[in-house]
Amino acid sequence: MNKSTIAIWLKTARPKTLPLALASILVGSALAYGNGSFNGITTLLAFLTTILLQILSNFANDYGDHVKGSDTQERIGPLRAIQQGEISAEQLKKAIYVLIGLSLLSGLSLIFYAYQSWQDLIAFSLLGVLAIVCAITYTVGKKPYGYIGLGDISVLIFFGFLAVLGTFYLQAHTLPLIIFLPACSCGLLSVAVLNINNLRDINQDKLVGKNTLIVRIGSQNGRIYHLILLSLAVIFYLLFAIFTHQSWQGFLFLITTPLLIKHAIKIYYHQDPSELRPLLGQMAGLALITNLVFSLGIIM
Repeated sequence: MNKSTIAIWLKTARPKTLPLALASILVGSALAYGNGSFNGITTLLAFLTTILLQILSNFANDYGDHVKGSDTQERIGPLRAIQQGEISAEQLKKAIYVLIGLSLLSGLSLIFYAYQSWQDLIAFSLLGVLAIVCAITYTVGKKPYGYIGLGDISVLIFFGFLAVLGTFYLQAHTLPLIIFLPACSCGLLSVAVLNINNLRDINQDKLVGKNTLIVRIGSQNGRIYHLILLSLAVIFYLLFAIFTHQSWQGFLFLITTPLLIKHAIKIYYHQDPSELRPLLGQMAGLALITNLVFSLGIIM
């Protein structure tokens, strides 16, 4: 495999999406650290499993959109390798199978290392299989849920509840209700990234019958929805800090709030979908920084 081929597959893996997925594991592990139950090996295995699942999702997304003809030369976002003929649909399909196997291997290693009861073993095995199925069926299959407006709730569940709560539980082996607040915040920030993607691609998605939430509610409501996502993310993190009687370090994440406000204003007033392309990366960066600063505050 030459350098050019490696570069093509790296582009298809979409490395810019990986830090956001890893941030969810970091938040869960930081919460476990604050609980006095941090485990480094569990965290590393969770990181590896999350990376593989995210790459699997990206590959399956490209494959599904290609098969359905959703990604065309007119899309505002970056052209995919499969669109440009750099890799074939058959090659991508084989890569998906490889990633399914690697995800299963990594996930099972995580579960067998961290479980403490047969209930844990069964529950997390089922959740792992569900995560793989959902990573694939976002755009693949006869009725992909990404084409009927369920992508947002899926991101909230997997980047928020499953990643954060699962990582915390596999280390602490307890699940206090208060942990749902930061899990929800982390998930909402990830949903905000998806929301900009869907706002950017609304016209193209309409043409190909990809009925994302934004296609259903319209771009103006989508901008209001974006403000709500960011507001709730900050509020839930703030409530967690208040209810757990955190010292000032627990409120450290608030330093990113002005950046989120500035970003939200830009989203609200940018009406042209093409203007949202740089704001997608900005939102991903802000979500990552907010989660990192929150985690740092917990660890401190």
